[in-house]
Amino acid sequence: MMLPLGFIQNIGPTQLLLVLVIILVLFGGNKLPDLARALGRSLGEFKKGKEEGEKLANEKVKEIVDDIKKDEPEKVEAHKDTKA
Repeated sequence: MMLPLGFIQNIGPTQLLLVLVIILVLFGGNKLPDLARALGRSLGEFKKGKEEGEKLANEKVKEIVDDIKKDEPEKVEAHKDTKA
């Protein structure tokens, strides 16, 4: 069974186990919970930032479309006719 992990493609169970052992040796058993907690928080912050960015982008696109509708409604109507 191969697992695609982000930038690492097709990592198998043996390679995954080897990476986990190296992490355990480097950080020790006592620091692993702290490391996992920090990683979880970082991923949560990244997800929150991504959602805020998407929301902002969607708002800006809506503003642009509304401006176009207000300034040039005939172009919007012509575009709707060609889509149908």
